[in-house]
Amino acid sequence: MKSVEEQVALIERGTVDLISREDLVKKLTRSVETGRPLTIKAGFDPTAPDLHLGHTVLLQKLRHFQVLGHEINFLIGDFTGLIGDPTGKSDTRPPLTREDIERNAETYKEQVFKILDPVKTKVVFNSTWLGELSSYEMIRLASQLTVARMLERDDFKKRFESNRPISIHEFLYPLIQGYDSVAMEADVELGGTDQLFNLLMGRDLQRNHGQEPQVVLTMPLLEGLDGVNKMSKSLGNYIGISEPPDAIFGKVMSISDELMFRYYELLSDLSMDEINGLRADMEAGRVHPKAVKVRLARELVARFHDQEAADAAERNFEQVFRNHELPDEIPEKEIATDDDEIWLPKLLLEAGLVKSTSDGRRMIKQNAVSVDGEKVRDVNANVAARGTVLLKVGKRRFCRVHFSRQEPGE
Repeated sequence: MKSVEEQVALIERGTVDLISREDLVKKLTRSVETGRPLTIKAGFDPTAPDLHLGHTVLLQKLRHFQVLGHEINFLIGDFTGLIGDPTGKSDTRPPLTREDIERNAETYKEQVFKILDPVKTKVVFNSTWLGELSSYEMIRLASQLTVARMLERDDFKKRFESNRPISIHEFLYPLIQGYDSVAMEADVELGGTDQLFNLLMGRDLQRNHGQEPQVVLTMPLLEGLDGVNKMSKSLGNYIGISEPPDAIFGKVMSISDELMFRYYELLSDLSMDEINGLRADMEAGRVHPKAVKVRLARELVARFHDQEAADAAERNFEQVFRNHELPDEIPEKEIATDDDEIWLPKLLLEAGLVKSTSDGRRMIKQNAVSVDGEKVRDVNANVAARGTVLLKVGKRRFCRVHFSRQEPGE
């Protein structure tokens, strides 16, 4: 086990809130003296089946604790998911069904072990204890919180002041998230900066139950590919950890040089000394920014796939972007139609290259669409619906479409 000072240095890396450093040092000191690892908690509601790099910021910090020899409790909120986390929401979030939760929870367990050591990770479900609470116990739990305290939350306060509805069950969410810490006797709880209120609730409830309050540690919300908004699938600025190697590599290569170092700090296994050395070399002109970015892209592809996939993704990237050649593997799609022509934005949609025909029109206007290697600038353009055409959108999206005649009645 590393010294307390060494542990604190790694734990503090990239963090926003640490409440409190003094408590953390005290817990770590006791851990070193007794040899008893700390119990580290991080909860994830299984609200979607796929994780992206934004989710892995917390996982990477859990990995730091794991490397330091502490006990990691990966909490899947199968009970809290039935309520729906109101954090940052202007309206009541629709609760998930039990089927959604069970399906998503299984994919979470598969994905998190691309970062965490499965042998050293304890996966727990909060329905284990929350599902056993009687109505009497739930009322006693609710008596420990006032409405005034709950309205200190910025999102609830805004909704209350603008006369937007707040359901009673939403008030329960931070309360039972805090109770998770009591049930688990957590020493440290991690969360995003938007979870600070909920994490502090755990400290309060632990005090009320005679436990030593947990240390609260928050991590920043990772900016997406646009460098402005937090990474989100709904905004389309995300890098999914289950995406193909070429997609992960290409997306990482598209981020800005400044954002690259934020990704390094929050996602890379390199030490801060190594990262600072890369930045110094780049700023001094000793290494090209592209080479630094390639190193990050290779590391992330290797983590979520393997080293061979990282090597292939780099070769494909160089082949496509430096030599203007086609990647080794291009998705193919067969489209059956009885029309002689098809509107290009519609074709892009059916090929899975854009989200909508409006998105297709926008990409054409941005001079980002090619058909058989020729740029298309006319949003009203039609493509002959026969034979095979090669479509390209932006720098990374390809599809080879094979047209077939649609049979009568289909």
